[in-house]
Amino acid sequence: MTPSVGVTAGGDGPAAHGDLRRTVHEDHGPVRFGPSAPDPGLPALPELVEACRAAAHRPDPEPPGGGAALREAACGYWSRRALRTAPGQVAAAPGAPPLLFALLSAVGGDVLLPRPCPAWWTPQIRLLGRPAYHVPTPAECGGVPDPYALLETVRRVRAEGGGPRVLLLCPADDPTGTVAPPDLLHAACEAAVGEGLHLVSDETWRDTGHRAGTALLSPAEMWPDDTTVLCDTVGALTPAAWPAAFARFPHTARGLARRATTVDILTALGAVLAAPVAAAAALALAEPDAVRARARAAAAAHARVAVAAHRAVLAAGALARPPEAGRHLYADFGPLRARLATVDVTDSMDLEEHLGERLGTPVYGGHRFGDELGALRVRLPTAPLLGAAPAERLASVVSGAPLELPHVARALSAFAAALSIARRPARHGAEEPRTTSAPGSTDITDATGSTDTAGTTGTTGGSGSTEGTEAQ
Repeated sequence: MTPSVGVTAGGDGPAAHGDLRRTVHEDHGPVRFGPSAPDPGLPALPELVEACRAAAHRPDPEPPGGGAALREAACGYWSRRALRTAPGQVAAAPGAPPLLFALLSAVGGDVLLPRPCPAWWTPQIRLLGRPAYHVPTPAECGGVPDPYALLETVRRVRAEGGGPRVLLLCPADDPTGTVAPPDLLHAACEAAVGEGLHLVSDETWRDTGHRAGTALLSPAEMWPDDTTVLCDTVGALTPAAWPAAFARFPHTARGLARRATTVDILTALGAVLAAPVAAAAALALAEPDAVRARARAAAAAHARVAVAAHRAVLAAGALARPPEAGRHLYADFGPLRARLATVDVTDSMDLEEHLGERLGTPVYGGHRFGDELGALRVRLPTAPLLGAAPAERLASVVSGAPLELPHVARALSAFAAALSIARRPARHGAEEPRTTSAPGSTDITDATGSTDTAGTTGTTGGSGSTEGTEAQ
C-alpha cells in the first residue's frame, strides 16, 4: 500500500496530537521533509512568559548571531557544564536548523553522520548540495558512529574522490533516546579527529537525562580545538514554539573565523532572533530555580513513562534499547515482520501510518532518520503518555509519580493495546526472522535471511560502492 504521510506544524507537540493531517501524499521515494524534535507539550513557565512580555516593546530584533546579554547567558550555561566559554565564541539563531545550515556552510566539505540521526540534519546538508554519508552506530547506543565503520567510510569516500570534513554527533541522541558511553564517544571522536574531521556535537538533549546526576560527556571536553557544540533550548529549557539555538565555536583562530562566517551567513538569511524570544532564552539559559526545577521534573516524568513504554514494546515482541534521555524511544519491529505483513505493513512508511492510526498520535518511521526504508523501525514519543493536553501533562510532571495518575495509566494501557496487533498469530507457514540486535545496531537479519554487515564494512551496498548521499 502507498501511505499518505502526515504533515503537522508541531511535530509531536500538542497541536499535532489527535490531528494527524494527511495533506501531502508521497510514494516510497526520498523523504523531503522530516518531523521536528519531540515536544514536551507543557505550558510555558510564567517566568519565561513574563520575560517575553517585558521585551515585547523592543522594536528591533537581536543582532545577527545574538546580542551581548544573550551570548553571556550562553557562556554561563556552558561554563556550568565544564565548558568555559567567551562571548566571542558564541553564535545564536532562531532554531537549530538555520544555525546548522550556516555552520556547515562555513566549514565546507562532505558530511558524515550516524545512522539513524536527527531528522532535521539531512535537509540542511541537501540544501547545501553536499554529500551526506551515513555511518552505522554501535550496538550499545545511537548518536555516534562505530569507529571502525567510520574509518572505513572515510577511506572509501576519499578513494571515490570525496572530501569528508565534518562529523555530526548527538551524544544524547534523537531518535534513539540513548546516551553514548564515554569510551565509545571517545573512540569515535578520536577516529574522526585523526582523519582530520571537524566535530559538530548536537547537545540539545543533554539536560533531559533519565538518571539524576548523570553528566553528559561532550566531545568539546576532549577535543576543544576540533569541536563545535550546538544546542537548542527547546530540548529542555524553553517551549518548542520559541526556538533559540546556540553554537559554541573553538577558541582558536580557525574556530573564530568560522564563527564570523557563520554569522555572515545568518545575516544573509535574515536568521535573527526576535527580541522577546531572545529575552526568554537568556533567562532560561541563566537557569533560575524555576527553570531548573521544571527541567528536572520533566526529565523524571518522561523517564518513568519511557520505562513503562519500553516494557510494552518488548512485550509486543519488538526490540528497543532502554531509553536514557529525551522524550522518545526507538523501536525495531523487525522480529514481527511476517505478522505485520498480514496487515500490509512491509516498511517503515507503512509502519508509521499503521501505528499512528492505532495510537491516535503521529509517530515517525526510521526512514525519516536515515534508516533503511525496509527496516521496520519507528520513533515513539512519550509526551502523549503524560496526558492529552498541556494541563494534564503538567499535572503528570509536577506529581512526582506520574504512573499513579489515572490518565497516565489509561494512556499506557492504550499504548500497549495499540502495539498488540503485532502479536496476532502469523499466517500459516510464515516464520519470524531471527533478530539478535537492537535497533540501529550493526548486525540485523532481515526477513530474507540476509545480513547487513555495514557495521564492519562501512556504508557499502552490494556493488561495493559507497552508499547514497541522501537519507531515503
